Amino acid sequence: MPGLLLAGMALWVHAAAGQGGTIDQVAATVGNRIILKSDIETQYQQYISQGNYPDSFLKCRIIDQLLYTKLLLNQAVLDSVEVNDAEVQDKLDRNLDFYMEQLGSQEKLEEFYGKTVAEIKDEYEPLIREQLMVQAMQGRITRDVAVTPADVRSFYASIPPDSLPYINSEIEYAQIRYMIPVGAEEKSRIRGTLEKYRERIRNGEELSTLAVLYSQDGSAKKGGELGFHGRGDLVPEFEAVAFRLKPGEVSGVVETKFGYHLIQMIERRGERINVRHILLRPTVTGEDLQAAHAKMDSVYRAIADSTLSFADAAEKFSDDTDTRNNGGLVFNPGSATTRFAADQVDPAVFFQLEKLNPGEVSEPVTASTREGKQGYFIYKLISRSDPHRANLEKDYQRLQEVALEIKKNEALEKWVRKKKRNTYISIAPEYRSCENLDLWLN
Repeated sequence: MPGLLLAGMALWVHAAAGQGGTIDQVAATVGNRIILKSDIETQYQQYISQGNYPDSFLKCRIIDQLLYTKLLLNQAVLDSVEVNDAEVQDKLDRNLDFYMEQLGSQEKLEEFYGKTVAEIKDEYEPLIREQLMVQAMQGRITRDVAVTPADVRSFYASIPPDSLPYINSEIEYAQIRYMIPVGAEEKSRIRGTLEKYRERIRNGEELSTLAVLYSQDGSAKKGGELGFHGRGDLVPEFEAVAFRLKPGEVSGVVETKFGYHLIQMIERRGERINVRHILLRPTVTGEDLQAAHAKMDSVYRAIADSTLSFADAAEKFSDDTDTRNNGGLVFNPGSATTRFAADQVDPAVFFQLEKLNPGEVSEPVTASTREGKQGYFIYKLISRSDPHRANLEKDYQRLQEVALEIKKNEALEKWVRKKKRNTYISIAPEYRSCENLDLWLN
């Protein structure tokens, strides 16, 4: 029964993938939760759309995983497992950010789904909530599972030498980030420009027209319109002002991490609003760049001369809250470790790290964030591994993680075998020939 820990994770499937004229029917029931044939078909079509070959056994694996998900969800409801709204919104935002990055922009995401971001959130919010409930239930079942060094050594010894995985080169690195502050004169210029736009709106021009002409946000081609959003969807400074506006009212100048805005309320429906805005991003001057470079160069010199450790410099000078308090060490969100394969690192960052030996530090280099802000970065290469077969000396943590996952899966399988005895489970006849469903049928 592979993949128990992934149960409930196959969300964000393009809704159109399941379309094709199929009349929906119930494929299985777990407690008071049902699995529709369209649920299976949607995931199957998504698999095929990713370039995979049709696999007659795939639908059996899909329904197996969905049965596990529904059993966990059914128990989570019985046990009153709850997730708060902030967790759900955070997960939604991170998923949206990921897909926007994959597709290139918010506009391309909306085009792909045929819906606005707000509508996508409305559709997937219940699914994300259920996903988090399933994860929380898994956590309850496996929270006391642990592996000892002896377990890890035993697991390693059980793998035939020619079956040990080949580990590609990986790196660990740390960084100090200093975002270049915008000068008071530039801030004043941007504010003044927006105030002029506000005056033009008062004199009869449309904010939407000015947004098309001048806004530096992706929404400009839509007249600055953002679509409906609820509380928590927008950055706090923007949201605090937007929710106080009346229909047609235009705000004063609002500063956020993205820049400076004028906001106009279009429509409000309860706790959801649709607004349009103009965004202007301040630019740093040559003097700003020189001052920031001088500051970071002095930090680099202190590190290079060993009068200041990299970790102390990160804590004192870095403005990256995710890394400054752990020595500047960067974590890989994909693996929840500090290890990165070459293709997991931003090419510009990798170019800098490629020139370093472990323990060496780069000179300050400029880079831009996703919000379009410029900063100076100092990088330190912590380690670089050579390609090799997995071994206990170099890969103990990785082997420990795999051994732990196997032990957690065993605990989940034991729980499922026990729990299903007291849970109503029904599977449509057409799926009962799936050999991997014996656990559910017997």
